[in-house]
Amino acid sequence: MPIPPVLTLRDRHDDDLPTLWRWLHAESDPEWKRWDAPYFHAAGGLSTLSLTDFTAREGGRAPDPHGRIIALGGACIGQVTRHEEAPAGGGWWDLGVLIFDPRHWGGGLGTQALQLWTDATFVETGAHVLTLTTWGGNEWMVRAAARAGFRECARIPQARAWAGQRWDSVKLAYLRTDWATGAMP
Repeated sequence: MPIPPVLTLRDRHDDDLPTLWRWLHAESDPEWKRWDAPYFHAAGGLSTLSLTDFTAREGGRAPDPHGRIIALGGACIGQVTRHEEAPAGGGWWDLGVLIFDPRHWGGGLGTQALQLWTDATFVETGAHVLTLTTWGGNEWMVRAAARAGFRECARIPQARAWAGQRWDSVKLAYLRTDWATGAMP
């Protein structure tokens, strides 16, 4: 029986640039944009940034301490990000997880990536609380975050307009104290 590929988080390599360009700039209507805050993507169109320009801009850049590539068997399949909420040093960090290709959805890879990113963020920062924000239509992300140890802490009713409907904004949180003790919801 073949060994399944291992999911890891790693720094971006220059050989990831064609994959990133494809999913971030070349695809006219990638499926991921329908789930990752689609109300923000709706106004945008196809980027005019060529692979050559993208590679020139991004190639050789130092690794981003607040972003990693999600790699499956070494191949780039997505990315994770984080940013510190103001004020700096307050201990609140917001996370993002994006797996580009729908062929990789629904098998637990998002949950696994979020668990790895949660661990890395608690280890690498002074975070006291991590949050993840999504919308009511993205039930996959809500379930993945819950499986990774996040608890729903806020739901703003009908805060987002998308596809002719109003959707809740959903915020989930994970405390360092729960992470340190291994407590799960």
